[in-house]
Amino acid sequence: MQEQTQQVGKHRKHTTSQSAKGRVAFVAVATGAVSTAGAGGAAVAQTQAQSPEHSQVQPQSAVTEAAVEVDYQLTNNGVESEYVGGSSAPQILAIAEFKPVVNLGEQIAKTIEYNAERVQADLDNRGASVVKPAEGAFTSGYGPRWGTIHQGIDIANAVGTPILSVMDGTVIDSGPASGYGNWIRIQHTDGSISVYGHMETLDVAVGQTVRAGQKIAGMGNRGFSTGSHLHFEIHPAGMGPVDPLPWFAERGVTIA
Repeated sequence: MQEQTQQVGKHRKHTTSQSAKGRVAFVAVATGAVSTAGAGGAAVAQTQAQSPEHSQVQPQSAVTEAAVEVDYQLTNNGVESEYVGGSSAPQILAIAEFKPVVNLGEQIAKTIEYNAERVQADLDNRGASVVKPAEGAFTSGYGPRWGTIHQGIDIANAVGTPILSVMDGTVIDSGPASGYGNWIRIQHTDGSISVYGHMETLDVAVGQTVRAGQKIAGMGNRGFSTGSHLHFEIHPAGMGPVDPLPWFAERGVTIA
């Protein structure tokens, strides 16, 4: 009988040991859950480990807390947060709602149309691209004169009559010149150069940008001249002087 009782005792002791091992296994499972379930699972495992029902496995709490901290740090790529070692929940960041562009092709077409209208309005505000250089009487044309070649045309009027730039461009000369008295040369955006001679006054300086129709000088009688007039030449890009009359006519401007 004693031998049987000892066997029964041994059997009960063995059962208790198995129960304790079961609880330890449960904690191990909880700890594993922490590493796989993230911060939420860590909080649950920690609570279970600290409850009275599991008081016999309190030594595992340090492991559980360490697992919580390590797991949260891993899930947050090592970024420090209030949640590490605490009880507050992770912050949820708001992300702007994605709104796909509707009718993108139509919007692009309207933008192109608007830009074309704006460019045209700007051109209209600028006025004509080529203008007559001065008002007055046409007195001399291009060609042979007095044994030489007259390289431009003459327009006569009173001293001080406004002289205008025929096109947009940049002033490359403005001042005294042999035979011209005073002259102005302007290089235009197409590469051509216009020449103005015999002026009494000069209103522009070298390097200045001018617009078609802008006053650049006042008519005069300086240099080799027989009266107040404008001597005008046009030199197309890469060429010498040409007859200004057909050049103006091709651009819709009548001189004489």
